[in-house]
Amino acid sequence: MSTKYKATTTEEAFYITITTVGWIDVFTRLNQKQVIINALQYCQQNKGLEIYAYCLMSNHIHLLCQGTNGFILSSIIRDFKKFTSKKIIQTINEEPESRREWMLNYFKKSCEHLKREQQYKVWQNGYHAEIVKSNWFIKQKVNYIHNNPVKAKIVALPEDYYFSSARNYADLENDLEVVLLDLF
Repeated sequence: MSTKYKATTTEEAFYITITTVGWIDVFTRLNQKQVIINALQYCQQNKGLEIYAYCLMSNHIHLLCQGTNGFILSSIIRDFKKFTSKKIIQTINEEPESRREWMLNYFKKSCEHLKREQQYKVWQNGYHAEIVKSNWFIKQKVNYIHNNPVKAKIVALPEDYYFSSARNYADLENDLEVVLLDLF
């Protein structure tokens, strides 16, 4: 298996993007967003995940992060995706969701071709990890992450989007703590 675009070390930070299959807008509901935030918090507290910047959009999440305390980022992300897949399906089944049947059918069809038997596939394979190599790269990626909701015309200012570390950097309330970087 190729290690290109995989976070296989504990010494470096990575910029990663995790995307839902078919770019399905799963995270338009607050309950689904909370699934992701809770899972990230768990990974921070129990799996050595250190987050420097993030933004949760309707169908993907960007992270500038690192595995610490001997935890390898690829293992953290694998476990995160496995857990959140199950929790997302559970939330679709148990809580109000007008797109329930359509979403479940799509996730079911997305795993029909897989060798390993599974009922639903929520996330695309991989997470396209890019190693952080310079301060310029960090600034560029943090700006990109924070401006994602602005570019999508969801908010006018990055810090107005609640599910982004732009709020942390602006010293505003946020459910997910991050390690703030000195970007200047």
